[in-house]
Amino acid sequence: MLKRSLMAVSTAALLSGMGVPVFAETPFDGPTAGPAAAEGKSIVVVAGDLKNGGILGVTNGVEEAAETIGWDLRVLDGAGSIQGRTAAIGQAVALNPAGIIINGFDAIEQQAALEGVTGAGIPIVAWHSGPKIGCDAPGGIFANVSTDAMTVSEVAAEWAIKDAGDGAVGAIIFTDSTYQIAIDKADRIKETIERMGGTVLEYVDTPIADTSSRMGPLTTNLLQKYGDQWTHALAINDLYFDFMGPALAAVGISSADGPQAGSAGDGSEAAFQRIRTGNYQTITVAEPLNLQGWQLVDELNRAIQGEACSGYITSPALVTQEGLANLGDSNQFDPDSPYRQAYSAIWGK
Repeated sequence: MLKRSLMAVSTAALLSGMGVPVFAETPFDGPTAGPAAAEGKSIVVVAGDLKNGGILGVTNGVEEAAETIGWDLRVLDGAGSIQGRTAAIGQAVALNPAGIIINGFDAIEQQAALEGVTGAGIPIVAWHSGPKIGCDAPGGIFANVSTDAMTVSEVAAEWAIKDAGDGAVGAIIFTDSTYQIAIDKADRIKETIERMGGTVLEYVDTPIADTSSRMGPLTTNLLQKYGDQWTHALAINDLYFDFMGPALAAVGISSADGPQAGSAGDGSEAAFQRIRTGNYQTITVAEPLNLQGWQLVDELNRAIQGEACSGYITSPALVTQEGLANLGDSNQFDPDSPYRQAYSAIWGK
């Protein structure tokens, strides 16, 4: 059974608080029992693309947790390409680790490579490997760690409706059809906006890995096509907005006057900084990336020892400039809960 976080409040509650309450101190609502640490293990993280702030944040959490549990860790970077990820999986198998974490790419894309992992008897846990969250995900994955992606999408879409007011939103949605979960998230954003009376001007499919070269020209073309009709830019990942702002600035459009940008995940440090300074991004629906890194290590410890997966699902936070005022200088959604202590206690560390 999936255990949903007590912080997983409704989208309406997240919106009414505009991102402030989720940063308050909360008890840890994840697992309280599980196997003690398996000793002397070596594991590998295969990262989809370490230039992606969400993937990097999760990797940092895994590194922190691996040090606590006492495991050796190797991180391999797929560098944003299908071929790079395939090669990294092959390299990971050759290292003969006790377990592998696939971080931030679709299991379907790498089906053949992952069959090699399971064929070698190496347990796999994942972050954002596909639409099925929790235990026994496709591709031989013991646990797929994520927030509820559909909740994340609905929060972003409902924020845009509320921000525009009176159904006046004219949204352009950015997604990447390389990933099934990205398609599902974008579809839910579109459905939510249209159900609430807003307009989706265009649905743009452009690879996350190519945002540095594509987003500038795309932004300019969309401005020429839609002008003031374009009120909100919504994306399935913060990385798109790393490169939209400079294109808007280049044509003399300020952050306040241009399309208001909101991301349905993941809550990168760059996105937090843009939101904090009012610099071409208004909100992100962030995941607790560091906590999820710890959860990945815990799930892998369970898999290595033949125990059941925890079924824990973390919850997102709507991050606004107002909410960030409560975080000091931090540029990460890291819940104020004792999750490190809880997992350390489970592992006997």
